Amino acid sequence: MKRKLTVFLAGAVTAAMMLSGCSSAAGTDPKAKADTEAQESAAEDNKEVVNTVGPDSGTHLNMWSFAELHNTFYADMVGRWNKENPDRQIQVTFTTYPFSDMHNKLIMALQTGQGAPDLCDVEIGQFPNFLQGDVQLYPLNDALKPYQKDLVPSRLDVYSKDGNYYGAPTHVGATVMYYNTEILDQYGIDYTKIKTWDDYTEAGKKLKEASDGKVKMTSVDTGGVDWLTVAMSEYGEDWAAGKNGSVNVQLESVKNMLAMQQAWLTDGTAMISPAGIVDVEEGFQNILDGNIASFPKALWYMSRFVNYMPEMKGKIALAPLPVFKEGQNRSVGIGGTGTVVTKQSANPELAADFITYAKCSPEGSRQIWEQLGFDVCNTDLWTDDTVTKDSSNQYISFFKTNPFDVLNEVKSEINTLSITKMTPAINDYFCTTTLNEVLEDGKDVDEALQEAQEYLELEQ
Repeated sequence: MKRKLTVFLAGAVTAAMMLSGCSSAAGTDPKAKADTEAQESAAEDNKEVVNTVGPDSGTHLNMWSFAELHNTFYADMVGRWNKENPDRQIQVTFTTYPFSDMHNKLIMALQTGQGAPDLCDVEIGQFPNFLQGDVQLYPLNDALKPYQKDLVPSRLDVYSKDGNYYGAPTHVGATVMYYNTEILDQYGIDYTKIKTWDDYTEAGKKLKEASDGKVKMTSVDTGGVDWLTVAMSEYGEDWAAGKNGSVNVQLESVKNMLAMQQAWLTDGTAMISPAGIVDVEEGFQNILDGNIASFPKALWYMSRFVNYMPEMKGKIALAPLPVFKEGQNRSVGIGGTGTVVTKQSANPELAADFITYAKCSPEGSRQIWEQLGFDVCNTDLWTDDTVTKDSSNQYISFFKTNPFDVLNEVKSEINTLSITKMTPAINDYFCTTTLNEVLEDGKDVDEALQEAQEYLELEQ
């Protein structure tokens, strides 16, 4: 019982870490920063943030979220919806709750059959909890039809069950390589020639020799599983997707990635990420100090450079991921939020039409990109020159390569791993045990994975 409680709590932490990828792209706008501070204050003080927008004559809807920035965006979209739909006016009351409070409150409301909002954000790691048994969510299939042909299928599938789509996606979360071209150019390394992990390894050795070991090619994580997610996507494997929810972490992809990382650490071409991951203050400083030349992360990490590492402007190039074998997927979607309509809504069709317009239409997608900086799921925007070639955009102007060029190159290769009720337990065990044993202590990969498998089978 004690161990299960630990796993539950760690799962909440994992979810919060995943949330960081889909709710904090505040950019450099002062109001956005103020909104972020209000969100953090609400979470710390356990207070609700409530805001109502739209005319009193409009159909009233309630919406919950765990991110004030999300509700700020939705509020803007209410105005756009009302302007385009004079005969279907809406007024929405937005309530922002602390992350865990909101998800727990929603589960309770759906279980008891009362008190649920019309609309609610659900973080991707929490979503399986809302698809158990008789799903108390309203299918979005009809509302999605006008936009579905342009949406990345895998980002709809992750919020689906038995042919029904229950969540409107926020972003793709496509993972790419971030290359520090200032470092690589200095030591004569051309990142555009890196196609495979073998190429990447050789570039790391060249960098080590040229810099006298001062600069590492990358840092590997002990506090997150993104590297392993990348490997599984490339091999088309999934450790949580077995029949009846069974788990298998002894995958070729996982073994190969861990063995490769272990070798990098042994020969000095890589280091352990400070504090375990690159998405924390210590990780930002490590990048700023020029200690590493590259790392893989989702495109939402662009906001981390804009917000926390503005000195890096013009130095970072985005590129597809290296692969183990030519022809493998060169990207994977990580993180996300699916917005749901509950069956308790008095106007589920209107709520569904609004939220799919807000998140999946060309206009909504444009605003997600411009206001939040996320790689949107509507691929029609990926070829809209007014968006992709807008040099005034803070993200396009920051990086040496255009993020939309990379997205279009890997468009058909963006895989998404399943999120199941066992995902938090897997992530917890790897971040507290397996990754530390293998990467910090040099434990045999097969032995470590066997122990992880045995433990997780007991947790199922």
